[in-house]
Amino acid sequence: MPEADLELIVQAAEKAGQIALAHWRGTFRHWEKDEGAGPVTEADLAVNAALEQALRAARPDYGWLSEESPEDPRRATAARVFVIDPIDGTRAFISGEDGFAVAVAVVEDGQPVAGVVHQPARGVTYAAAAGQPATRNGQLIRPRKARLEGAEVLTTKAALDPAFWRGRRVPRIRRSFRPSLAWRLCLVAEGRFDATLSMRPVWEWDVAAASLIAVQAGCTVTDRRGRPLGFNRMPPLGDGLIVAPPGLHHELIAALDVEPPEPAQAGPGRAAG
Repeated sequence: MPEADLELIVQAAEKAGQIALAHWRGTFRHWEKDEGAGPVTEADLAVNAALEQALRAARPDYGWLSEESPEDPRRATAARVFVIDPIDGTRAFISGEDGFAVAVAVVEDGQPVAGVVHQPARGVTYAAAAGQPATRNGQLIRPRKARLEGAEVLTTKAALDPAFWRGRRVPRIRRSFRPSLAWRLCLVAEGRFDATLSMRPVWEWDVAAASLIAVQAGCTVTDRRGRPLGFNRMPPLGDGLIVAPPGLHHELIAALDVEPPEPAQAGPGRAAG
């Protein structure tokens, strides 16, 4: 089943990417969402509509969770759920940059079992299914080994605030940034960077697909406290993010100044943690 779902979502994401490209660097409307939720464009909504039409027609019993859709109450009890970010990196899209992505995952029992991160402007598709290797344009990808001192880390400037680090000592790392959070995870998965982290809450649609790709490539993926990620939660928001190869992930957990993990609680329609 994960392999069949992966084929479906890869095809859907790549077709939807063509819709995004038809708007990109053209004239389109964009505006700010309510309550500081960030920008949205005509392209986001068009891509979301195309994905919903294709995926729900193919899997009508699956639930639906998308950044650009109203809440679907059926997702709480659905055996499988599509988790969608129609355009991850909307600000980059508006600016004409090529780092945006279409991210689609299938989540079962709180964990992603198929995921695709497609970058239409770059002609790149990252993909993985549970139990299968992660790929970039069909080629296997793996993270690279690194130590914390000198590591190349994708994160925001805010994450390097000394308040987040034990002893108020920020490690000597080289910070970079990419506009799409899903892309950041994939860059770590393919060994272009050593780690990515967020001390801020992260939305499930930003990381569901890419977290599976990173795990299947060989990374450890947790929240900022070292707890496993869970998906299809209410609300769909996680407590930060740390993605790195196992050794570096261990070093990051040891260096960050956060409380120890609490025992994970399992709930209906969601994963523990």
